[in-house]
Amino acid sequence: MKKTVLSAIALSALCFAAYAQDGGISSAMLQQIQQSYQGTPTDKALRNAIGNNDIRKLALNQENLKGMDTHFSVRVSSKGITDQESSGRCWLFTGLNVMRAKAIAKYNLPGFEFSQNYSFFWDQLEKSNLFLQGIIDTSGSSMDDRTVQWLFKNPLSDGGTFTGVADIVSKYGLVPSEAMPETHSSESTSRMANLISLKLKEFGLQLRDMAANGAKSAALQKEKTAMLGTVYRMLVLNLGVPPTEFDYVRKDAKGEPVETEHHTPMSFLEKYGDTKLLTDYVMLMNDPTREYYKTYEIEFDRHRYDGKNWTYVNLPLDDIKEMAITSLKDSTMMYFSCDVGKQLNSERGLLDVNNYDYASLMGVTFGMDKKQRIATFASGSSHAMTLVGVDLDKDGKPVKWLVENSWGAASGWQGHLIMTDEWFNEYMFRLVVETKYVPAKVQQQMKQKPIKLPAWDPMFAEEE
Repeated sequence: MKKTVLSAIALSALCFAAYAQDGGISSAMLQQIQQSYQGTPTDKALRNAIGNNDIRKLALNQENLKGMDTHFSVRVSSKGITDQESSGRCWLFTGLNVMRAKAIAKYNLPGFEFSQNYSFFWDQLEKSNLFLQGIIDTSGSSMDDRTVQWLFKNPLSDGGTFTGVADIVSKYGLVPSEAMPETHSSESTSRMANLISLKLKEFGLQLRDMAANGAKSAALQKEKTAMLGTVYRMLVLNLGVPPTEFDYVRKDAKGEPVETEHHTPMSFLEKYGDTKLLTDYVMLMNDPTREYYKTYEIEFDRHRYDGKNWTYVNLPLDDIKEMAITSLKDSTMMYFSCDVGKQLNSERGLLDVNNYDYASLMGVTFGMDKKQRIATFASGSSHAMTLVGVDLDKDGKPVKWLVENSWGAASGWQGHLIMTDEWFNEYMFRLVVETKYVPAKVQQQMKQKPIKLPAWDPMFAEEE
C-alpha cells in the first residue's frame, strides 16, 4: 500500500478521534450506532415496505378500523359545507360559519353563506396597514431588532384567529356570497400574497429610509396612504371590488323568493350577522406550558392596527369542556382550533390517537405529553373549525366531538371531522365561547391585566 494511502487512513482515524473529543461521532461510537440495524429478515422486510410505501398506510391501525359511531347526543344543525380551497382562511370560514348558522335558524333560510372573499379583501388591506404602521412605529430601532425582524418576516398572511373576524366584520360589515363571489386568487392565495408581501417589504424599507432622513409623521403617513393605494389596486385586480351596496333576494327553506332587500354591508351585518358575538365573547386556551387561570395577550396578534390583540384565558381542559357542552346544549356552535394534522385519518374523517401505530412499525416509542410537545415546537394550533356536536355518556361525560370543517363536502365524514375525547385532550388548543356560557370565575380572570407575550411566541402562529 502506498504511503499516501496509509497517511489518508491515519488522517481519517485522527479526524474521528478529534470529532469525538468535540462531541462528534467517533469510529467506535459509529460502530455502536450501526448495531441498531441488524439486517435481520424482519429489518429487511420493514425496510422494503417503508421504502416503497406511504408510511401512514403501513402504520394504519387495523384494530381501529371498526365501524365508526356517527351518533351525537348533542348536535347543532347546519346547512351546507364550505370550502376554503387552497387558502389559509380557515379562521374566517369558521367565524362566518358560526354566524351564518344563527342567520339560517332565525330566518329559516336554505343553504346560505356570507362572502368570505369580501371579508378577506379588507383583512388583507388592514394587515398591510398594520405592517406599514408597525414599520413606522419601529423606525428608530435597528434592523437587528427582534420586532423589526418579525415584521419583515411576516408582512402579510392569509391566516388568523377569531380576533380577525371580530376586527374585520365589525368595521366593514358583511355581504352574502353572491354579492362578492370567490375568485381564483381568493381560493388560491399564495401567488397574490407573495407579490403583495414583496411589495410591502420594499415599502417598509422606503419608510425606514424616510424616517432615518428626518421625515416627519405627517410625511410618513402621507406616503403610507399612497402605498396602501397600491396594495388596494393589487387586491382589486385579484379579488374584485368590494360592494358598497347591493340587493339581496331572501329565500325560504324551500328556496322560494320571499323578499328583495337593499343593503349596505353594515345593514346586512345588522340583520343577518351577529353584532353581539363580535364583542361579547371569551377566547379560551389550553396551554399546559403556562399557568392556568391567567389572562394572556399576544402582541401584534390582531388584524387591524386599531383592532384588539388576541387576549385569552388559559384554562384546564375540564373547564373548557364544561363551557363547550353548555353552549352546544343551547344550540350554539363555536369557533374551535386544534393541531388537526396529528393522527388524522382523512378518508374516514376521524381524529383518534390510535389511528396510526408508528411505534410498532418503527420499533420506536413516542412518549412526549402535550406540555412537552408544545415546549419542543412539536405541536400547536394549526387549523380552525366549527364545533357543532358532542356525544355524552350516561354520566354526562364527553366520548367524542364533532366539528364542521371547511375543506368541502367530500372531505372527511360528510364534510365533518369526528374526534375522540382522548384526541381532544391531546390536540385541542383554542375555543371561543359567548360570554353567557362563561362562569363568573372565568369572567373575573378576563378583568385582570393580561400577561403580554411576544408576536413570535411559537404557540401563536396563525391558523390556516
